[in-house]
Parts: sequence; structure tokens; C-alpha cells
Amino acid sequence: MALTKLTLSVDEELVRKAREYSQRHETSISQLVSRFLERLPGPDQEYTPIVQRLRGILTSDVDVSDYHRHLEEKHGL
Repeated sequence: MALTKLTLSVDEELVRKAREYSQRHETSISQLVSRFLERLPGPDQEYTPIVQRLRGILTSDVDVSDYHRHLEEKHGL
């Protein structure tokens, strides 16, 4: 397989974390990105029925802090 160079713009903190992770796991950031991209569904792949029903259910402004707030309210954490 021929390799193609790809330039990405990524937050400095994410790059630091990726470097640390890749060193701990004896791999490269390029291999990490390649593995991630390999797992993306292709045009012929369909999501499972449950995932299809859930996709797009949340608005784009929902984040992890909203989820944590929900858990605190629901369970009194």
C-alpha cells in the first residue's frame, strides 16, 4: 500500500497526549491515525439499527458537562 503524506492542524495538548500515548504503546501517531481512519464506516457499511436510531438525536451543543450534570441530578452524585 502506498503512503500519502497528510498535514493536520491539531490542538497542542492533543498532540502532546498523542505523543505520550504512542510512546507508551510503541507505535507512531501516523499508525494511530491510520487505525482510526480504517475503522470509519465505508459507503457500503451500515450502522446497526440501534446506532442508526440514535444518530443525530442530540443537538450539536450538547457536551460532556451536560451529561455529568444530568447524572448528578438523576442520581444525586
